[in-house]
Amino acid sequence: MEIGLSSYGAAPVPELLAEIEHAPAQGFSRFWLGEHGGWDPLTVFAALGDRAPGIGLATSVVGTHPRHPLALAAQALTTQAATGGRLTLGIGPSHQPVVESRYGLTWQPPLRHSREILEILGPVLRGEQVDVHGPSITAVGGVAAPATAPPGLLLAANGPRMLALAGERADGALTMWTTPRFLDEVAVPAVTAAAAAAGRPAPRIAVGLLTSVTSDVDGTRQRIDEDFRHAAALPTFRGLLDRQGSSGPGDTLVAGDETAVEKTISRFADAGATELIVFPVGRPEDHDRTIALFADLAKR
Repeated sequence: MEIGLSSYGAAPVPELLAEIEHAPAQGFSRFWLGEHGGWDPLTVFAALGDRAPGIGLATSVVGTHPRHPLALAAQALTTQAATGGRLTLGIGPSHQPVVESRYGLTWQPPLRHSREILEILGPVLRGEQVDVHGPSITAVGGVAAPATAPPGLLLAANGPRMLALAGERADGALTMWTTPRFLDEVAVPAVTAAAAAAGRPAPRIAVGLLTSVTSDVDGTRQRIDEDFRHAAALPTFRGLLDRQGSSGPGDTLVAGDETAVEKTISRFADAGATELIVFPVGRPEDHDRTIALFADLAKR
C-alpha cells in the first residue's frame, strides 16, 4: 500500500511548490492537491514542471461541472507533459450546493453526469477522437498532445453505484471518510467487481484519511466535527457517514499515539486500499508527529 501526502494548498505558490519538492525525501509516493477555493491544482503541478522527479502528482479532486471534458482533458494532458508523465487525475461531480451557489450551474444527477464525463474524458486522454451528444454534454473532437501518455484517472466515489462506475470507466476510485469495514464490505468489492466485468486491470483504490498522532484524541475529534460540520451536511458525505454508522467526520478520524495510528492504518491495507492519502490535522506539534510517522511508514 502506497502512502501519499495531501495539502490544502493554502500557502503562497512558492511555498506550496517547496512543500511538494520536500515530499520525495520524506518517502511519500504521491503528493495530492485538491480544490479548496484557492489555487488550481493542475496549474500548480504544471508550474512544478520537472522538479521533484521522485514523486507522483495527483488531484483530489477537480470538479467536473464547471469544466467541459475536452477542456479538462487538454489541461490534464498539458500538466502530464509538463511534469514528465507523473499525473493522476482525480475527478468528481462535487456537491449540489457548491455547483449551484458557487458556480450558478444546473446540478446534474451525479451518476449520469459522471458517466457522461468519463465517456468523453477517458478516450480523449488516450488520444482518441469522440463524437458524443449526451443528455447534457456534447463533445466532438479530441486533444492533440504529441508523445504524451494518458494520466491515471480516478473517480471520487462513496456510494455503491458511483464506486461501480469508478471500476467500470476509470482506473479506480477515490473515497474519503471511509472506515476499514465499509472499505472491506462495500467499496473494494464494488470497484473490483465492476473493473473485472469491464475487462479492466485491478483498480486503484485511494482512501483519504484525516489523521492525527496526538495525545488529545477526544479534543481532536471534537475539533474535526466542528471544522467539517458544513461538509458533513452535504448529501454525498452525509449518506456515506450514515451508511457506515458514523455520526460525523470525527468518527472516521485516525488518531492516537504512533502505535495506535499504525495499527489502524494496517486495517485499511488489509481491507484493500492501494493507497492512503494522508490529511494531517490537529495542533502544530501533532501535525509534525503525524508527518513524521507516515514518512517513516512510507519508507518501509
